[in-house]
Parts: sequence; structure tokens; C-alpha cells
Amino acid sequence: MSNRGDRQLAPAAARARLHLSEQLGWDELPAEDASGSAQPGAAATALQEPLVVVAAAQPLATAAVAATLSASVPPWSAAHPYLNLYGPKAPVSATVVGNFKVTHGAPDSDTHHVMLDFGAMPFPVLEGQSLGVVPPGADATGRPHHARQYSVASPRNGERAGYNNLSLTVKRVTLDHQGQPVRGVGSNYLCDAKVGDQVQVIGPFGGSFLMPNHPGSNLLMICTGTGSAPMRAMTEYRRRLQGKVAGGRLMLFFGARTQEELPYYGPLMKLPKDFIDINLAFSRTPGAPKRYVQDLLRSRAAEVAALLADANTCVYVCGLKAMEAGVAAALHEVAVGHGLVWDDCLSQMQREGRIHFETY
Repeated sequence: MSNRGDRQLAPAAARARLHLSEQLGWDELPAEDASGSAQPGAAATALQEPLVVVAAAQPLATAAVAATLSASVPPWSAAHPYLNLYGPKAPVSATVVGNFKVTHGAPDSDTHHVMLDFGAMPFPVLEGQSLGVVPPGADATGRPHHARQYSVASPRNGERAGYNNLSLTVKRVTLDHQGQPVRGVGSNYLCDAKVGDQVQVIGPFGGSFLMPNHPGSNLLMICTGTGSAPMRAMTEYRRRLQGKVAGGRLMLFFGARTQEELPYYGPLMKLPKDFIDINLAFSRTPGAPKRYVQDLLRSRAAEVAALLADANTCVYVCGLKAMEAGVAAALHEVAVGHGLVWDDCLSQMQREGRIHFETY
């Protein structure tokens, strides 16, 4: 359940530009006026986000990691997901009610928080699920665009609690994998959407990358970039439950090239330290050594190993495919270094639906 950006959904499967200093002062997202301009002083929706973590038995070829590690079933206490309520032939219409830039880096890191409202139409989602957005128009062959898949970045009771809405974290795609200029169809459509626009949506999708609901469950999250979307959803849901039910530990490892390119940096930094243990890795900070999420896992080895050994811990990894092998190797190293039999630990987590890996 990562944010796939402009990754297409197979047919059958189926602006404000606020400075970082302003983001640091947010407790909530700013509201927008009718023109789509952000109003920093107005209340909208709380921004919190986490990420997830995964482990690997041995260093594996990158393409094999996710399939080898990820459980195919959800945790036993996860809520029941609804799936495929709307398909490509009969999508549901949602209204854009907010669109905010949540990074302050280079143009190729332009990331937006897009809020969609479904009005009276049912579109129930759980943290970790995704949906498809159908861009208008046609491709180069004249055929209608396929849906693009995005993870939901808000909790089950809505981006604005109690309302039939949700949010997505969308990075504008301007370069292809070879670094050549390209205009991503779905991402540019959503990043440029204005308040009041109608968006065609299909789904929901995803029946296993779901959070546990039993008291005392721990979340170990590792992500990069827009892979933070499902982590944000899970963290925000747990934040809303504070004081109502007992909650376990939240530990987040979040990577980006620079602080300015990390989505939701300001709101994330305002989360209480006794609520979530946040670890940020920046790989392109001028004058500083490169640090990746796997480096942070090793630096917090004792705490990570304790969570891996706890039967109440669920592990989630979400982000770029390039992170797979490094994270897998680090988790294996951490586990073995603290006396865990990793193959046994991993097998048990897979059987119990407590380890989930999603990259794109």
C-alpha cells in the first residue's frame, strides 16, 4: 500500500506553496479559499504520519525481497476491509476539497496532500488500503487513461474526523527512471487539481497491509518519500485513540534526500516524543554524510530487536524499491545481533500477518 505515484492500475485490477518555516508552525493543515490558496491560520485537518518496517532473513536480490518477506494475510485483530466497490466501468465521483504542497525542495520533489470528499456515496477505507484515480483524457493511442494507484494517507474516520473524506500523498512525477524529463499523467493531474474539481475514483484495494486493533500492539514503520502515506494514516488513527484505549509503541524510520523534501516535516516534528519514536534519515544534506533508513535501524538496534521479538509487533515497509535490499539486510543483522533466530522470527510474523512490505 505505498503511494505508487503514476503507476498504472491494470484495467482488470481495477497550493499553496508554503515555506518550510510556515509548515513548522502547523498543528493542522491550513484551509483553502475558493481559489485554492492556503489560509495558514484556518483549521483543516491534523497532519501526522508514520511509516513502517520490514525484515529479511538474508541479503536478497532486490526484486525478490517484497515477495519473500511480506505476509499475505492481515493481523488477526485488523478490521474487515471493503474491496473493489467501484470498478473502471463505474467509478465513483469525489470532490477535491483541499490541495496543499507539503514539501519545500527542488521541483522534482514537489509533493501534495490532496483531500477528496465522497459526499453521500460510500467509500469505506482502512489505514493501509489504496484507491485508483482515473485521469481524464486519453493516452497516445487514443484510449482512455488507466487508473493510477495511490495509498490512502488518512485514518478510517476521515481526514476530517467524522466526514466522508480521505487524503492522498502525491509526488509530482517530472523525471523517468533514467532521469529524463517526463510528465506523469496521474500525479500532475492530482497536484494541479483545484478545490471543487471532480475526480473519478475506483477501489478500494488492499486486504492485507492493515494495522492491528488489539490493545498494546506495536507498529514498527519504515518508509521513504510518499511511502509515508499509510504510516501517516496509521499514526493519525492511533493519535485519535489516545486516552480511549491502551496503545503500544510506535517507532518510525523515515528517509528522504533532504529535510525540505520530506513530506509533512513540520507537523511530524510536533508529534509528542512519548507518542511516537521518530528517526529521520537524509541522504543528500549538503556537508553531511549520507544516511539511509537502514543506517538508522542499525543505530537503534537494541530497540528494534526488542520490537521484533515482541509478539504484539507489526512491521511495515513502504517506499521506493531501491530501499528493499538495504532494509532487509539491516533487519536481519539487527535480529541476529541480539540473539534472535531470524528465520523463525520471520516465519512466525508471516504466519500471523505481522510483516508487510510494499515498494514501487
